[in-house]
Amino acid sequence: MPSFTPQKILILGGSGFVGRHVCSRLSLQHHQVTVPTRRLPARHIQMMPGVSVVQANVHDAKQLQALVHGHDVVINLIAILHGNEDEFNQAHVTLPANLARACHAENVTRLIHISALGADVHGPSMYQRSKARGELALQSAAQKAPLGLTLLRPSVIFGKDDQFINLFANLQKVFPVIPLAGANTRFQPVWVHDVAQAIVHCVNTPSTEGQVFELCGPDILTLAELVQLAGRWVGKQRPVISLPYAIGWLQALLMEWAPGKPLMSRDNLDSMKVHNVAIGHLPGLRALGVSEPKSIKRLFVAGK
Repeated sequence: MPSFTPQKILILGGSGFVGRHVCSRLSLQHHQVTVPTRRLPARHIQMMPGVSVVQANVHDAKQLQALVHGHDVVINLIAILHGNEDEFNQAHVTLPANLARACHAENVTRLIHISALGADVHGPSMYQRSKARGELALQSAAQKAPLGLTLLRPSVIFGKDDQFINLFANLQKVFPVIPLAGANTRFQPVWVHDVAQAIVHCVNTPSTEGQVFELCGPDILTLAELVQLAGRWVGKQRPVISLPYAIGWLQALLMEWAPGKPLMSRDNLDSMKVHNVAIGHLPGLRALGVSEPKSIKRLFVAGK
């Protein structure tokens, strides 16, 4: 028998890359999970026992409050990587603030918010600044009324079905060389299963309330090294050409103009002006029940 009581959990962003893994773990522990989505169906999670998918717009404050009603815990995984100032503010600042108000109105006292490593109100990118303002909005709300808030700051999250390693792997299947802006920026990639385990640990462990955690793996690699790793994974490693910032900025601008979601934006490039590694004085994965965080080198090169 589990040592915890099954709870009713609302997951914003539960149908996404990280959310699918979180839903799977919570389902196995017999929690009752609600996942709102704008588009139905979401078959990859609808078949999980105890997981209910409902159609809703979480950016509508009234719908959001209705969703929060009756739940014990709320997990916010929603984030965007591309957009303008207003779009970043809506996703990373306004939504968390509305979520805190909804929790207060519905007497929900447990909120787990996934922010980002490098969140900084003075950061070089709109992404980093908006993530930091979202944290501040939630911390302010938690001081005004009872709200057991946990903030998690992951580095870039990888997995077999991610959009990071797979992007660079697929590019190397097509192009003979990879011109790369921000090639020397360092990252500390974290495995999606470790992130999911950490989130579920927070659900089951009240002592994590009021804390901030950094979620980082054991390896520190430059972006160029990560691209080379992705190439080795699919047997198509290509030479990486490091681009100066000005050329990288023009490359990102052209990508923004291309149809569909950009592979790289100027704001992404701005984020890479600072290294994406743990600052070191905050607790990490081991404090959240992940005794041996997985190495991206081992998982993607050794195939383990």
